[in-house]
Order: sequence, then structure tokens, then C-alpha cells
Amino acid sequence: MVVHKTPWCGCCTAWAEQAQAAGFDVELHDHDDLAPIKQALGVPMSQASCHTVQVGNYFVEGHVPFEDVHRLLAEQPDALGIAVPGMPLGSPGMEADVKHSFSTNLVKADGSIVEYAHHPGDDAQR
Repeated sequence: MVVHKTPWCGCCTAWAEQAQAAGFDVELHDHDDLAPIKQALGVPMSQASCHTVQVGNYFVEGHVPFEDVHRLLAEQPDALGIAVPGMPLGSPGMEADVKHSFSTNLVKADGSIVEYAHHPGDDAQR
């Protein structure tokens, strides 16, 4: 996988290190502006996060859990990629004392967006 990130983002580096630990071959590329990469790969603005990954024929946007990446590669859906918009606390690379609920979204080939996986957090019990 190729991880496109900004040189000053520590959480992106943490995600990439965890990707390696999860069994992925990781190549890091630092960019001052990720917008052209996101646009070229078809990442919708509504799904944007701090780093963009190319893996197989897909993008992986943001702090996506690795089980979702493995599932994407195993299932090979007709899609552009998967995304965790924003930077939710408790997602890979964004570890904290709290874990927020978040979803991984699938961006289909037609551009529509559906939930691919849900990851409950501490706030799910409230």
C-alpha cells in the first residue's frame, strides 16, 4: 500500500506503522497538498481525512481499521474505496483515553456512499 500524507502529521505515521504490524507492505509518500491525490483517486470531499492510501485498485481514506481493509481486498466490491471521514478518537492512529463510535463507508463505483462497517465506541453505551 502507498500512504500519501503530509510531513507533519504524526497520526498518519502511527496509522502506517500499525498497517505494517497488520501485515501490509507500506510505502510512505509525503506531500504538502493531498487534494490532487484525493481528487485523482475519487475520494469525495465528504469522506476526506488526513491521509489517503492506495491499495490494490482502491483508495483507503483516513483512519480505517485494518480488518476493513482486509475485507475490502478479500471481497473486491465494485467500488472506488473505503473511508473513515474526519479523525475519530479511538480509530487506528488516533488512540486516546476515549473511543468514539464511527463508521467505515464504502464509496461505490457510481459515487454513492453506504456504511461498510460500524465500530462502536465508549459513547455507544450512553
